[in-house]
Amino acid sequence: MAVTSPFLIIETGQPVASMRRHRGFPHWIRVAAGLPRDGALVVNVQGGDALPTREGFAGAIVTGSGAMVTDRADWSEASGAWLREAAHEGLPLLGICYGHQLIADALGGEVGYHPDGREMGTVTLELHPQASEDPLFAGLPPTFPAQATHLQTVLRAPPGATVLARSVHDACHAFRWGDRAWGVQFHPEFSATHMRGYVRAREDALTREGRCHKQLARSVSATPHARRVLQRFVRHARGLRR
Repeated sequence: MAVTSPFLIIETGQPVASMRRHRGFPHWIRVAAGLPRDGALVVNVQGGDALPTREGFAGAIVTGSGAMVTDRADWSEASGAWLREAAHEGLPLLGICYGHQLIADALGGEVGYHPDGREMGTVTLELHPQASEDPLFAGLPPTFPAQATHLQTVLRAPPGATVLARSVHDACHAFRWGDRAWGVQFHPEFSATHMRGYVRAREDALTREGRCHKQLARSVSATPHARRVLQRFVRHARGLRR
């Protein structure tokens, strides 16, 4: 029986406190990706865990976080350096939200606060024509819903990267660098339950911003096409090792 290489999940933060009863980002990612319990090794870099050598992994997935890339925390900078080397060495990478921004920053892009503030809820993604030939996005509808919650964004994609998707709010919701590294601003691992929980947790901030959290929560819907992007990354990365 062939041995399947595990994925490395780089944990860069915890969900909002009210959602931690549903466990953490690595668990949500593993379940959404269809990975078995032994199919992923989790390394909590924000908590002080050291990143392992890259050998033996099918790929690496970088989680979201409440941290900000521009704070330049030591653990984040060290993780960015690791990801930069991994990308140049050809390890398949997928960054989600904070992970998307961290990979972009590590590869020479620009990350910062979005000039129009927070993007939150179920948003509509629009694929660029280049996405039709991308291993993770090819064949998906030209527009589809995805879950998003962020204040910072990729203001400028890394040199040589291909921007694959946008929303009305965010011009870089997904990019590919080379042929093995991706970043997605949206959360493919979020269910509608996760998204509504985040909206409730941000009630005070949304109110200050003049937004109705109840209306936003009611607009949350399922996002099966966004989840497929995560599942496709797992299948594609495994296929590269054959």
